[in-house]
Amino acid sequence: MSTTPASNGSSGRASVPNALPPSAGARARVSGASTPTSPATPGVYGKAAAPVAASGGGGGGVVPPRRPGGNEYPGRRKIRPRWGRIALVAGCAVIVLALLAGIGAYSYYRYVDAGLQRDDPFSQITDGRPAKVADGALNMLLLGSDSRDPDNKGKPGEWRTDTMIMLHIPSSHDKAYLVSMPRDLYVYIPKSKTTPYGDTKAKLNASFSWGGTPLTVQTIEKYSNVRMDHVLLIDFGGFKQVIDALGGIDMNIEADITSIHPPKRKFKKGMNHLNGDEALDYARQRYQFPDGDFARMRHQQQMMKAILDKAVSSGTVSNPAKLNSFLKAITKAMTVDKDFSLADMALQFRNLRSDDLTFLVSPHDGSKKINGEDVVVPNEAKAGALYTAMRTDKMADWAATNAPKPAASGSAQPSTKATTKK
Repeated sequence: MSTTPASNGSSGRASVPNALPPSAGARARVSGASTPTSPATPGVYGKAAAPVAASGGGGGGVVPPRRPGGNEYPGRRKIRPRWGRIALVAGCAVIVLALLAGIGAYSYYRYVDAGLQRDDPFSQITDGRPAKVADGALNMLLLGSDSRDPDNKGKPGEWRTDTMIMLHIPSSHDKAYLVSMPRDLYVYIPKSKTTPYGDTKAKLNASFSWGGTPLTVQTIEKYSNVRMDHVLLIDFGGFKQVIDALGGIDMNIEADITSIHPPKRKFKKGMNHLNGDEALDYARQRYQFPDGDFARMRHQQQMMKAILDKAVSSGTVSNPAKLNSFLKAITKAMTVDKDFSLADMALQFRNLRSDDLTFLVSPHDGSKKINGEDVVVPNEAKAGALYTAMRTDKMADWAATNAPKPAASGSAQPSTKATTKK
């Protein structure tokens, strides 16, 4: 999220050209449906009945038929309810109402879709892409930028992405695996026709600086051999409104620290309730931790988990007013590819909870100096096994033997332990 030089083995950013401006994308249309109604079924009357004797105190007699204008006409008996028919009609009504509610929810999500900013990064990739191997599984690239980060001192429009996460959802749609890519990971950046830079090894975040989202996608696909189905560019500064819409989140602070940014907030070790400004401030800190940038990645993962926890536990997903505010805040903070559908995501993955998320870090051997720069060196063998599992939808098998044990809700999870070499 921040962009100044990192301590403890994490380097700063080089002077590079501005990222490519996003292209305008098509907006989704809001569609609805109407349901025809059936004519009412005519009532059925019985045959004429003979006069009946009156009962009760005072002697017998014959009760005369009722006059016109009463509840029954002469010669007509009282209508008995057809309970079977009533139950059938009521059941059909419930089904219709449920279908209309579903159509309404889908139409609402389509409406939210239309408010998303869109780009088309895939159309600008010119050097070929990996094949889609596992049907039903989804791979998404989450890119985090922060226009409001105090450390982002570049010129207007000169954004950096210091948060890169590969999100894998298996075909079973019951889990999600989030693999953080260190911004200083030393990788090959391909040549792109849209920029004079590339065709060299450099830090991963240089791909975004040199060629925007398209070159970043191209670089990560080339490195992992995993095809991305969608790309989401997230302005983490916009997550202030997301967190505030939830009424704040709970995060487990690792240690007593003082923020390096005004107003120099003091964070106390242990579980804390944080508003949007406080949560983003804490997630930006790295100098106070021995593992620098890796601590920041850990806290960003922790923040995302806490947001999902709060959205579910506070009833946001089941309260229309709260959900509306929450989704509006999210859409303002995201730019997505032209084919991404929030409606489809919401319907397919509505049962996912934070306990279903596994947070990881792309395997590496720590930091070292290459050509005078501090970079993170990939562990090619371990990374290859991880991305093969992601490509073939075998992440559950890989995680069973390689993933860290899950942390308690809202706490910091170690993910893949990093070794920082001086």
